[in-house]
Amino acid sequence: MKMKDVIHVVEQAFVEKGRGRVQMPPKPGIAPLADAFIHAMPAYIPGMSAAGIKWISGYPANYKRGLPYISGLIILNQPTTGLPMAVMDATWVTAMRTGAATAVAAKYLAREDAESVAIIGCGVQGRTNLEALITQFPRLAHAYAYDIKPDVLGTYASEMRERFRVDMTECRSEKEAIQCADIVVTATPILKRPNPPIEGDWLQPGVFACPLDFDSSFAASAFKAMDRLYVDDLQQQRHFVEEGYFLEMPQPQGDLGEVVCGAKPGRETHEERIMSVNLGLAIEDMSTARHLYDLARKKRLGEYLEL
Repeated sequence: MKMKDVIHVVEQAFVEKGRGRVQMPPKPGIAPLADAFIHAMPAYIPGMSAAGIKWISGYPANYKRGLPYISGLIILNQPTTGLPMAVMDATWVTAMRTGAATAVAAKYLAREDAESVAIIGCGVQGRTNLEALITQFPRLAHAYAYDIKPDVLGTYASEMRERFRVDMTECRSEKEAIQCADIVVTATPILKRPNPPIEGDWLQPGVFACPLDFDSSFAASAFKAMDRLYVDDLQQQRHFVEEGYFLEMPQPQGDLGEVVCGAKPGRETHEERIMSVNLGLAIEDMSTARHLYDLARKKRLGEYLEL
């Protein structure tokens, strides 16, 4: 399943969401350690025959143990009987669908002539988001990257240059990476009490920004500098406000599903600064997982289990 296919099914899921045709409660979670989380993410998309749940964890200190930050499982259920159809690893799905959701948001909210992107945080999400944006915007020719770990930044830049033949600049600060970029993606660990570095006056007119790390990277001035502010799901964003996140973010003007289905406006002028705060939605996982399941059945891949 290539990135263009993931983008396609994720965009379909947002259309269904925007038209009110999905079931997706805000994700409940537990926090066994500070700044770590384990979330339950159920969703049902009738139009895609996709129902199930993702049980996903994020542990920022896992790198010290040689383990990934994000890990989890997806269970797909048969919508007509409730019986489990498949169990699959969630790590690849999460990485790909998150990049795809950024590309879907950028399709409607970034400038069509966008040529440069800033990636803040050069882990797995830094890779899949760059892949998705290059897939969606073939004219993207330059990437500015920053990570607090110089060795991680160097490895990322080398890999991305070789894989995508993109002109890559290794930056010494968030500001250096951001101030000339048409699209900005932040993919750092989600923190309950962050000290966000990115200020509003760093963002050029016409920029599209997509935080994947809640309010850990963008300061209040950056949120307030936006001409349009969307989230991928209003109900979920309000849930996280109650949990203590987004305390300095203005009220969003709508959600991404409304934009994708045409109920709310996307970009209207070249100079608008627009942000979509992508919290990560279960509909992205279920739409991608259902497509993977169908491909696996068609190609007779996977292992059959007795339950």
